[in-house]
Amino acid sequence: MSIDMQQFHGVFFEESQEHLDTMEQLLLSLDLTDPDTEALNSIFRAAHSIKGGSGIFGFTALTALTHILEGLLDKLRNHQLAPSRAMLDVFLEATDVLKDTLCAYRQQNSVDDAAIARMKKKLESFQLSDSTVNKPSDDGFGFFDDQPLETPKPADQDPFFGFFDELDASTPAPIIEMPPAEPITTAMTAVTPATGKPPVKKTVDARETASVRVDVEKLDCLINLVGEIVITQSMLAVMAEQLDGKMAEKFQVILDDLERNTREMQEAVMSVRMLPVSSVFNRFPRVVRELSSKLDKEIDLIIEGEQTELDKGLIEKLVDPLTHLVRNSIDHGIEAASVRQASGKPSRGTVTLQASRQGGNIVIAIQDDGAGLNREKIIAKALEKNIAVDNASDDQSVWQLIFAPGFSTARQVTDISGRGVGLDVVKRNVLTLGGRIEIHSVAGQGTCFKIFLPLTLAIVDGMSVSVGNEIFIIPLANIVECLQPDAANIKSLAGQDQLLWVRDQYWPIVSLSREMEIETTIEQPTDGVIVLVESAHKHFALLVDALVGQQQVVIKSLEQHYRRVTGISGATIMGDGRVALILDIESLYENNPSEKQRGYAA
Repeated sequence: MSIDMQQFHGVFFEESQEHLDTMEQLLLSLDLTDPDTEALNSIFRAAHSIKGGSGIFGFTALTALTHILEGLLDKLRNHQLAPSRAMLDVFLEATDVLKDTLCAYRQQNSVDDAAIARMKKKLESFQLSDSTVNKPSDDGFGFFDDQPLETPKPADQDPFFGFFDELDASTPAPIIEMPPAEPITTAMTAVTPATGKPPVKKTVDARETASVRVDVEKLDCLINLVGEIVITQSMLAVMAEQLDGKMAEKFQVILDDLERNTREMQEAVMSVRMLPVSSVFNRFPRVVRELSSKLDKEIDLIIEGEQTELDKGLIEKLVDPLTHLVRNSIDHGIEAASVRQASGKPSRGTVTLQASRQGGNIVIAIQDDGAGLNREKIIAKALEKNIAVDNASDDQSVWQLIFAPGFSTARQVTDISGRGVGLDVVKRNVLTLGGRIEIHSVAGQGTCFKIFLPLTLAIVDGMSVSVGNEIFIIPLANIVECLQPDAANIKSLAGQDQLLWVRDQYWPIVSLSREMEIETTIEQPTDGVIVLVESAHKHFALLVDALVGQQQVVIKSLEQHYRRVTGISGATIMGDGRVALILDIESLYENNPSEKQRGYAA
């Protein structure tokens, strides 16, 4: 019977990626002056596992490269080779080549044979280099000569060591006399009868360590089914409103149980897609190491809260924004050692990556103890680029200017930064994920970027509002307050633009009916309802006809069938079966002409 080995490829690719990540982390933490033996053994085992698996599946390029790497690691762990910084750099470079090769096999692309050959040559150079530990000249005076021991031939060797020799029946066996048994006087301890079941503790331990690899598409399908149950629950809630009497009471009790069970099931299913952010954070020791070496800076990286969990879909899209921010902190934030010492700081700078959970959000902070942002330079650069800015603006408004496309205060353009490309992409990516960025900076003390992200992108709590005959959903995370405005607090500007004075500031009024081109009977803000919304430090007053209610909604993407619609992030199905559009507050604001009002909405 032939076995289709391709069905095991997915497991091999996942496990090999984990092995490579482990190798990289352990190599980065290796102390060259006193390397940890267990760490070297773990690195060796990871390389050995990849070599063995790739050999089984016929991935010859992986096998050839890991074979050489494994040999060097074996010499290292047996103290036959002395580790060096150059060797560590080549090992890290080898993990990069292995990752690229693994990716090529996974995507069924051609392997870069030239890169493999170059890396093999680099690794082989250490086999005969000066790093080899010199053997002692004393050969032990002949006591420890490398001569093979003489061993018996297989035919002469007894495989059972005499335990199963045939007995000679002609020779009587010796009789051994036993002393008489003494009476038992010690009390017996009661023993619980055996049940035939394994101990409970062992069963629990086995269950705690068990895990199963599941395809992400299957998880997404399961989440979609849970979403459909949430929609069905909403439909039942609408039907319950049409009942009366005892039947309505009984139905409501059942509906409450269904709602509770659905919520628990939803949380359980969503937790399956959650991964610790360590899968992202573990990439940055390598980034900091290489970049600090390139810039000739001394930098320590501190990682906190790496076990904080986030939706897998969000984690995959976090890599680029975090990389930009970490590189920015190292290049622009941390000063050179001489500059730090002159200002009374330690010569070694510090970059901290921290993840924590705050309410319904995950907060990721990238903090450095560098020079901080220069307010005057930022304002001057903004005026130079014809960006409207007021010297009296608060710091947060000024800091947000660095996210403008092409904005950079760097005097020199390098291959690392200085072109003004990067931070605007960071902000755009974070906003796409439904998040926002805050900046806190103190001159001479450092800067902290905080990214706020939702726990998941699949299901959100929202407020449903009506405009004409249509229903829209506003994410609760964006809502500050709902109110009916007083005419005295409304200020009219040129054209149809209006401002609302509330909470000690002006809020541009945005008519949702006008934005979505929907006919409505609401002509003045005082006739409808104002929903104060904010996102990424932009705020405005959204005018709607009425509030419908608060509910949990399942986000359905529209981009598979339509192009991206400004102001809309997705759609959902309401309890009565109608389709409601979910508003994207950030893009709705930027698309609105009122956004161009000077400085009223910071």
